[in-house]
Amino acid sequence: MGKLVVSLDGVVIKEVQITKDKTTLGRRPYNDIVIDNLAVSGEHAVLQMVGADVFIEDLNSTNGTYINGKAIKKQLLAHNDTVEIGKYKIKYLVEEGNEYEKTMIVRQGAGGPAVSPSYAQTAPAPVSSFGNLGPASNGTASIKVLNGAAAGREVTLTKVVTTVGKPGVQVASITKRPGGYVLAHVEGSSRPTVNGVPLVGDSVPLKNGDVIELAGTQMQFIQA
Repeated sequence: MGKLVVSLDGVVIKEVQITKDKTTLGRRPYNDIVIDNLAVSGEHAVLQMVGADVFIEDLNSTNGTYINGKAIKKQLLAHNDTVEIGKYKIKYLVEEGNEYEKTMIVRQGAGGPAVSPSYAQTAPAPVSSFGNLGPASNGTASIKVLNGAAAGREVTLTKVVTTVGKPGVQVASITKRPGGYVLAHVEGSSRPTVNGVPLVGDSVPLKNGDVIELAGTQMQFIQA
């Protein structure tokens, strides 16, 4: 489980274990984490636990929510990320033993796919678009979005496991193995398709040019 360490001017004020599916943060006394400061909105942000992952979402706060200096709307938190609200800094820490780092791609309705790429070594993007992500840099493999508002954007697969899809609807993983990359079904009643064929077994090898579709989003697997 993860925990939050709240500090002001370098002084730790409180530590909070994340144990609930939803943890609210704001100035009002009914929040799970109360920060009594005028820079903090009454209902400022909410943390959501999806499996072992924790997302933070800004609730249209007045002064915004920042992660590692970048304004965010919704993002997957990574170990050692620093959430900034006003002058307060909130460090997110997870227990040791997480085997993989992940990049989560979340499809937000008609707004198209979006990325929370704190693990992808790129600047965090707003949850509504791939806006500030450029083309994938030189790497062993990447995925290119083919439809929706983010069509044409590429994200390099820099980690061992990359999870893609929409939490609670349909999620798949792309895993780098010695022999290449494989796609596996993680969550959802329907399975992802590769070149129009639904995934049948536990996983399927990916080859250059394969088209993956899940949660209404088509992505092409590109391997150098």
